[in-house]
Amino acid sequence: MVVVWMPSLSFPRSVDHLFIHTYYIDMGSTWKLEDHPKLPKGKIVAMVVLDGWGEAKPNKYNCIATADTPTMDSLKNGAPDKWRLMRAHGTAVGLPTDDDMGNSEVGHNALGAGRIFAQGAKLCDLALESGKIFEGDGFKYIKESFASGTLHLIGLLSDGGVHSRLDQLQLLLKGAAQHGAKRIRIHVLTDGRDVSDGSSVGFVETIENDLTQLREKGVDAKIASGGGRMHVTMDRYENDWNVVKRGWEAQVLGEAPHKFKSALEAIKTLRAEPNANDQYLPPFVIVDENNKAVGPIVDGDAVVTFNYRADRMVMAAKAFEYENFDKFDRVRVPKIRYAGMLQYDGELKLPSHYLVSPPEIDRTSGEYLTHNGVRTYACSETVKFGHVTFFWNGNRSGYFNAEMEEYVEIQSDVGITFNVQPKMKALEIAEKARDAILSRKFHQVRVNLPNGDMVGHTGDIEATVVACKAADEAVKIILDAVEQVGGIYVVTADHGNAEDMVKRDKKGEPLLDKDGKVSILTSHTLEPVPVAIGGPGLSPGVKFRKDVPQGGLANVAATVMNLHGFVAPSDYETTLIEVVDN
Repeated sequence: MVVVWMPSLSFPRSVDHLFIHTYYIDMGSTWKLEDHPKLPKGKIVAMVVLDGWGEAKPNKYNCIATADTPTMDSLKNGAPDKWRLMRAHGTAVGLPTDDDMGNSEVGHNALGAGRIFAQGAKLCDLALESGKIFEGDGFKYIKESFASGTLHLIGLLSDGGVHSRLDQLQLLLKGAAQHGAKRIRIHVLTDGRDVSDGSSVGFVETIENDLTQLREKGVDAKIASGGGRMHVTMDRYENDWNVVKRGWEAQVLGEAPHKFKSALEAIKTLRAEPNANDQYLPPFVIVDENNKAVGPIVDGDAVVTFNYRADRMVMAAKAFEYENFDKFDRVRVPKIRYAGMLQYDGELKLPSHYLVSPPEIDRTSGEYLTHNGVRTYACSETVKFGHVTFFWNGNRSGYFNAEMEEYVEIQSDVGITFNVQPKMKALEIAEKARDAILSRKFHQVRVNLPNGDMVGHTGDIEATVVACKAADEAVKIILDAVEQVGGIYVVTADHGNAEDMVKRDKKGEPLLDKDGKVSILTSHTLEPVPVAIGGPGLSPGVKFRKDVPQGGLANVAATVMNLHGFVAPSDYETTLIEVVDN
């Protein structure tokens, strides 16, 4: 299924005619970009983001190096001054330290915004460390339930730092108790994707110790329910509402197919099942001696979803907040005070209450280019569609100008893990991009190819090799279309993943588990990512600069603006390219 986010339009015959159609441009406004002194306007630029495609030494655990990827190999080996590596993690994308893995959300924020903004984890760190989180309007709102209700905390129990962090949950727990919460229930979602599979046991032991200490101080604090992140609550882009439904049933209704006396018992028992892993643990509830759920959400309670990353919390937020919700039968809708750790969607104002204000990402490259007459086409499949639209546009839903943009979503596979169909929708995405390029209706055609990331997260090495090959084939289709229209291509990635699928010791050697088997890595990496430019439309003399060795994803926006014939705003991270006179 394909969803087109655009009204029907009547387009000029080719992009060469488009600059006579300028929308919302006031020559004296701040949106007007300066013309580039050496690079022309009007070229079609294909912007390809390979999700989870980092650069690492070739070995049998590097699925990108192992896969047959002639197109990407040719970009790397063909023109040394038109291929380079960039930073895609840590401080380069607004995360607290360079030990923090990049992720798709912050990566696409940086690619689209052209500047580095303090991101979710860093904002939450500052708010929690300073105590200001407990002084804000969001916390004051949920605090109104503390006198007679329960505080429910729902989120990913992990120290992976992509969606949430265990230490932040610990600080939130401690602070809430100090500020009057007398009854607290945690609804845990196990990870195994951004961290090691099986690490859920240790995380639960840690949080149970904290809860024991709170109980000793008179706070009724327990884990109430749980389940694996890919099976319970954390779906995104409305790919599968059943995931959210299973979470609602366990967290709100106190109903699940599995009931246990403790979370530790639950996880150890469910993990003992054949082929079980943390990501896909079925939902469970904790029950008392009378077999009743210890923590269903009821009228008068407060609920906080403590993930700071937006994409996998938006659907749950809709279920908690929307009165006219129709995606599944909620059965019972308690009157609660709900807040997110952050506001997950600024355009939808969702949720309406939040503990930490999100980064205010303004003046993105997409908005600038739209104001300067650049028509844009963006496409991916469901699991990454929001990355080339919402995250690219600064956490903003919808169009800047519906007459200048077209967003197309291809439905992702539902009901299977991505290693079952590792080619995913790469071919369909590439064909949509090819058709958009050949139509000559757009100046920029932007896509995300999810294969390396989504299949890499399954830990299936053979399937990830297939996935990388499929992504490479998709790149070739797009580059062939660029060749036909005399256009320009920019091929890059948002973070690493598929280039290293094994855990390593301090010497860089593969780690072995207790059975002597190699420990598979399912998380993102700290590796740099490639960026390549080229195409028949690229002006002679354009090459990558040598004086931006620490360049990162945020430098791409100014680079792409240059290729569209404009100079980037002065506060953008510097361009990666220069034009050398022949």
